Amino acid sequence: MSQKRRTFLKSLGLAGVGFTLSPSILQAKTKALAKGKDLSIVTMSGKVYANGKGLAGVAVTDGINVVLTDASGKYEFESNATAEFVYISIPRGYEFNNEKSITRFYRKINASKGRFKADFELKKLAQDDTKHNFVVWADPQIISEADAAQLKKESAPDLKQLVASYPKDTLFHGIGCGDLVWDKFELFDDYQEALAITGVPFFQVIGNHDMNLDARTDEGSAEKFKELFGPTYYSFNRGDIHYVVLDDVFFIGTAKKYIGYLTERQLAWLEQDMAHVKPGSTVVVNVHIPVYTKQHIRNKEKEESIGGVVSNRKELYRILKPYKTHIMSGHTHFNEKIVDKENIKEHVHGTVCGAWWTGPICYDGTPSGYGVYEVNGSDVQWYYKATGLPKEHQLRIYPVGAVAEKPEHVAANVWNWDPEWKVEWLEDGKLMGEMQRETAKDPLSVQLHEGAAKPAKHKWVEPLLTDHMFFAKPSAAESSITVVATDRFGTKYKEELKLQAVQSMAK
Repeated sequence: MSQKRRTFLKSLGLAGVGFTLSPSILQAKTKALAKGKDLSIVTMSGKVYANGKGLAGVAVTDGINVVLTDASGKYEFESNATAEFVYISIPRGYEFNNEKSITRFYRKINASKGRFKADFELKKLAQDDTKHNFVVWADPQIISEADAAQLKKESAPDLKQLVASYPKDTLFHGIGCGDLVWDKFELFDDYQEALAITGVPFFQVIGNHDMNLDARTDEGSAEKFKELFGPTYYSFNRGDIHYVVLDDVFFIGTAKKYIGYLTERQLAWLEQDMAHVKPGSTVVVNVHIPVYTKQHIRNKEKEESIGGVVSNRKELYRILKPYKTHIMSGHTHFNEKIVDKENIKEHVHGTVCGAWWTGPICYDGTPSGYGVYEVNGSDVQWYYKATGLPKEHQLRIYPVGAVAEKPEHVAANVWNWDPEWKVEWLEDGKLMGEMQRETAKDPLSVQLHEGAAKPAKHKWVEPLLTDHMFFAKPSAAESSITVVATDRFGTKYKEELKLQAVQSMAK
């Protein structure tokens, strides 16, 4: 880029933004500058308040700049004319404004004479939010009215019942972790109806199946999503936790082609946002494509899938290094916990739709369902909730011979496993020690998914290798086997099996 062009773009406030203006827009702005007008700058102003009183120190952003409200709750800053929204990072202690469970924390910018004013009114919570819960709904991914009906008749009521099982007034919010629909934008109405059934305020993450497939660049791919849900990256607070939502699906201009990637604009915004968060705080980052998984290792592939992980995750890790971070994602339709890094835990979630509404499980045997997180101060505990089953259902046992590669062993799938878990087995009531963990396919997934003819609904679905399968070799052909899995928080989950010949496992 020439110095003359760089100086011109800087005068417009556009240098380094990361996109190219069309010649017609550049020509119009050149004429405006010649007349002494700068159409590229919009002055944002407004007030954040509750009960008529201004709130100080609330972060306000246009997705490029981040400023804090003053002592009287007012803010003002110069924005780039390419900004689409002005929005707040909801502070702790306040309700999440929502319309039928869709959170509203933003205003669409409609500038007049170079100015835009937006006030934000908040309502104080009736209780302390130091303790609160949240759920992660990964990939509802509905493509038909039948899928939508199942989402509304099974998944949404399941969450509503879960919330009701907690003490009255327990605070819950939800994260729709992308692929809310499956390229069928008319089904966004059904998705929103499902959220309304839950009664839980939800924040949304954009997924690769929530994008405009006819967009010519990534910038235009989120058009429909933004129309319905607002900005694709933002933050909010509840209790001691700072929550961040990012858009890590980079559309490359061809239908259904994308990579896992965070744009410079987002990373620059995130650095500003995190500058207002105390180091050592707990941060929950929500994305659609996992920042990292070990799928390529399980499959013995030389390279990671370019659409399966975030290519430039090193910078994200750097920004998050001062914090205790949990990264939430979906996209893969399997469940995986990655806790290799000292300060970062990555939760790759099994999906609401399982293997695309073909049956009760995901690729790896994880039940269709969602993650549940219980927060107390900066501490976060979690479990996986299988749709239609009690929350104590955390593993599935298979009889001898169910896994062809281990013909003399019983098997157990412990889908929310991480290295802090202990998986033990008992034979006829006698403790036999820990089961052996191996990479394998889940037998029920093999039964339901393997082969060109099944599942009938989506024949391309196939079982995947998973690293949360466990094995033990019983000493007697006719014995009672009990598997006890103890999670990292000390909670024990138990399943029993009377050994017998391999039979149908679809129940």
